[in-house]
Amino acid sequence: MFSDKANKIFAEVINKYHETNTVDQPFNNPYDNDSHLIEHLLYRKCWIDTVQWHYEDIIRDPNIDPVGALKLKRQIDASNQDRTDMVEYIDSYFLEKYNNVAVKDDATINTESPAWGIDRLSILALKVYHMNEEATRTDASQEHLIACKAKLNVLLEQRVDLSTAINQLLEDIANGSKYMKVYKQMKMYNDDELNPVLRGKK
Repeated sequence: MFSDKANKIFAEVINKYHETNTVDQPFNNPYDNDSHLIEHLLYRKCWIDTVQWHYEDIIRDPNIDPVGALKLKRQIDASNQDRTDMVEYIDSYFLEKYNNVAVKDDATINTESPAWGIDRLSILALKVYHMNEEATRTDASQEHLIACKAKLNVLLEQRVDLSTAINQLLEDIANGSKYMKVYKQMKMYNDDELNPVLRGKK
């Protein structure tokens, strides 16, 4: 099943990141983008998410240097754009994969594309990893550990449900019961023609 592959790669990425556990560590994708394109895209996608997760931790430091915080905000903005771009690359992969499927007359469209479901699965992998850390801390109270263990169980159940839904969506697209219709995100805040503040600086 596709979600099994995705979850395996996401765990691989997150574990690899935490070997060094710094946001500025070099990125090396072990999957060739010619012979293992979808694996390459999934690995890259989760790496972006993992780095951004830690950017978001750092910027919430109440003692962060304001100049450093502004620089980090720019990095988060760039990361958000990279994340969106990767979602669109993944959807392009599926559009090509299912390009020749005969769509049934009664086929329906889904509320989100496969790649946006995969995006949520990647973030969920990060939530599971970090909630597990909290649920197994040796310096935390028993109350904290019990609460985090309960949250972890919910996240694990959610991952099963989301994985199943993604697999079902891809199966429905493959047999023509659903069809893909992908909209570019058209983010405005990074575009110097669409953001009035950036436009005024030109």
